[in-house]
Amino acid sequence: MIKRVILKHGEEQRILAGHPWIFDNEIQHVLVQKMSGFVEAEPEPGEIVDVEYSRQGKPAYLGRGFANPRSKIAVRIYSSSKEGVDKGFFKHRIREALERRRVAGFRPERESARLVFAEADRLPGLIVDCYTGWDATVLRTAAGENSPAGALCFEDAEILPGPPASWLSVQFLSYGMDMRRDMILQALDETLKFSGGIAGIIEKSAPVRELEGLPPRDALLRGTFPAAGIIVFENGYPFRVDLLSGQKTGTYLDQRDNHRLVSERARLSATLKSTLKNHSEHEAKLHTETEKQAFRILDLFTYHGAFAIHALRGAGEGAEALAVDSSAEALETARLNARLNGLEAQLETREGDVFDILKSLEKDKDKEKFDMIILDPPAFAKTKSALEGALRGYKEINLKALRLLKAGGILVTCSCSQALDEFRFREIIASAAADSGRRLRLMDFRYQAQDHPILLGYAESLYLKCGIFRAD
Repeated sequence: MIKRVILKHGEEQRILAGHPWIFDNEIQHVLVQKMSGFVEAEPEPGEIVDVEYSRQGKPAYLGRGFANPRSKIAVRIYSSSKEGVDKGFFKHRIREALERRRVAGFRPERESARLVFAEADRLPGLIVDCYTGWDATVLRTAAGENSPAGALCFEDAEILPGPPASWLSVQFLSYGMDMRRDMILQALDETLKFSGGIAGIIEKSAPVRELEGLPPRDALLRGTFPAAGIIVFENGYPFRVDLLSGQKTGTYLDQRDNHRLVSERARLSATLKSTLKNHSEHEAKLHTETEKQAFRILDLFTYHGAFAIHALRGAGEGAEALAVDSSAEALETARLNARLNGLEAQLETREGDVFDILKSLEKDKDKEKFDMIILDPPAFAKTKSALEGALRGYKEINLKALRLLKAGGILVTCSCSQALDEFRFREIIASAAADSGRRLRLMDFRYQAQDHPILLGYAESLYLKCGIFRAD
């Protein structure tokens, strides 16, 4: 018998607007039917429950969800109807999610993409990312160690070792999904029929599992994964990815569109810098003084160098990038990715705390000036309670970056903190600009890629903000 979760008066408004979470303090009663009538009960973790509220004194139905009394999120709604959950249910939802990606232009058989984005795809707590590529050792051997790797494209790779394979990186982030993992894995096997096949399935853990009362789990669940990692192509550029040790599910698929946009902005800015045509005599003099300098890029919190490499590929020959990260292992992969793209001589890496390195660069600011600065920090605020401290961190890095940015330079600044909304993020950037004495003009403002869909009514699905500004 499915238990009934009855909400307190007024708590239904957020759910009616499309939010899929019921918090523990919003519940009035949990009832189960017995021979004597309805009595109070507590659901088991992962159990299916029906959610109701009182409308004009009568029970009104809200939806069906997975319960978890161990979590602050007591129920995660997966359906507005009384829909059962079996393998067929998961296959249907996965097919729906895949179709949404195809409509948005994604081709998972050729380019890595997120196939399932939890609540935004009506599969609360389930993440499925598909990485499409080749065993790094096999592809590099087939291409030849001495070949110009930067010229290697997806079509060349298809000819050399053959069609790509796919690897799935999955996360079970809610109790309801975790207890149905075998059913979900079977549904994935039967639904995803890519030409190159699914070579392996890797499970990646996340801190939210602990909040759900679940242990951490990082493991190879099915198939194999190459010891040297795999090479995937993003926006046509090769990158090495290790799904076993990489951040998130392996890398940051959500920044794909922003990487491409930065590449285009770098191309346009570098082209403008290199030409003096149609400039006034005064402007020509200013450009003559800087013409001999390379187009310089500073990429902070670079991780595996994706922003820096996209910017370098866009800016072209002669551009230089300094990529900064606190992880020596991440920087080693960034250097490998630079080699894969034929950019080894153009990318310098520096290990250390980003705030300390910014201070060091600022001390030598007459020498250290950049045409483009990219800020892609980790989530400084993972909860609303941590927001105030995070605001200071976001402002500080933007302020110091603006002091290092040349006139006419481009600031690319990101936040992946869901607790920091777009309005406050823009306020921080404006405040940093004012304190630095710079004026910024908005060139573009973007979010996560469309394979990480934003669900209206569910604010948590919009977490990534990326602003691109030109500084006076």
